[in-house]
Amino acid sequence: MDFDWTMALGSFLVAIVVGLTGMGGGALMTPMLVTFFGVSPLAAVSSDLVAAAVMKPVGSFVHYRQGTIDLRLVGWLCAGSVPAAFSGVLVARALGDGSGVERFIQIAMGVALLLAAAGLVVRGIQSRKRDAELDGADPGPVVVRPVPTLLVGVVGGLVVGITSVGSGSLIIVALLALYPALRANQLVGTDLLQAVPLVFSAALGHLLFGDFRMEVTAALLVGSIPGVYLGSKISSRAPGGLIRRVLAFVLVVSALKMFGLGVTQLAWAMVALAAVATAVWLTGRRRAKDAVAVTERESVRTG
Repeated sequence: MDFDWTMALGSFLVAIVVGLTGMGGGALMTPMLVTFFGVSPLAAVSSDLVAAAVMKPVGSFVHYRQGTIDLRLVGWLCAGSVPAAFSGVLVARALGDGSGVERFIQIAMGVALLLAAAGLVVRGIQSRKRDAELDGADPGPVVVRPVPTLLVGVVGGLVVGITSVGSGSLIIVALLALYPALRANQLVGTDLLQAVPLVFSAALGHLLFGDFRMEVTAALLVGSIPGVYLGSKISSRAPGGLIRRVLAFVLVVSALKMFGLGVTQLAWAMVALAAVATAVWLTGRRRAKDAVAVTERESVRTG
């Protein structure tokens, strides 16, 4: 078995993002394996999930010690996600073997990546709205909503079982929508801990029915364990907005690659995405400055 240190370095960088944001594990790791290291989609999903089963507890342990986890939400999410994740593996295997199922998983990964990127954008918008509404005030206690939380776990678990994407990218966005009173570090901590049994369930299914490759998982573990620990330790100081924007860009590019775009097409798509993102950012910044100026004029007038 040849150890791939380049793959270990890539997993280290991805794991830092996971520790910082609770997002991007399967959404970045699996496409990295498929695109840069030529691993088949099913083997990439299987090996990544087994590695994540070891990586996720490291980040969640750091947040548990910091007291940034809502165990009530973890329980309801896991009640839906754990059986659904194992079922997702069975769905993937029921499709058969060969190039057909590999192509299906690759397309499913692309769709999941686009959903994850959209979720990041929604998360950013919701975060800004919540901060504006609270304006420094205490958001109050978190009231658990069992049925919606259970359904989020079911959908997230099914997606993770098939594609390995979603344990952080999709579920954390749903948590933000359901529980706006959760602080940012609580969102990351709660999501990381709920992902532990979810990923264990999916990893068990892929060990039994998937295409697990030990040499791939070993390289991922060597890089991801120190990476997720480092990211979790500095998560409270990270520029979350910048990380989300970069991560959303990478997710969209990865999705386009999963859909089979060639190098030239992908390059032009990246240029177009960067241009659109820059224009949107500049427009939003200008509107924010105008809103601040209006507020200042009104305060001067009333003062």
